[in-house]
Amino acid sequence: MNVMSLSDSAAERVRGLLAGAENANIGLRISVEKSGCAGMAYKMELAEPSPGDEVIEEKGARVIVAGQAVIYLLGTRMDLDVQQFSSSFVFQNPNQTSACGCGESVELNPVDPSAVEKHVSG
Repeated sequence: MNVMSLSDSAAERVRGLLAGAENANIGLRISVEKSGCAGMAYKMELAEPSPGDEVIEEKGARVIVAGQAVIYLLGTRMDLDVQQFSSSFVFQNPNQTSACGCGESVELNPVDPSAVEKHVSG
């Protein structure tokens, strides 16, 4: 079981972002940080995995979940929201309890540690 799953459109976008990367270890690294009025925000960057990170290879896309973010992202589905003039990644996260009105931050509850242990050992 992966920490996260990707929709077809999200995987396609990640593959596009990584197409020009010279280093095969590069992936779209996702973390969470304290931010905004709801308390946390998703952060994304192109980077190599760090020790403790979870590397997900799905549908030809490489996503790296920061080690400290696993307890907030377990069970999340990453999708792509496409509008007429923009597109953005969206997260269908079962650990999200609310979001701020402007959409910049979310409130996330950590997963029960036993679920993380089950994920790591299973």
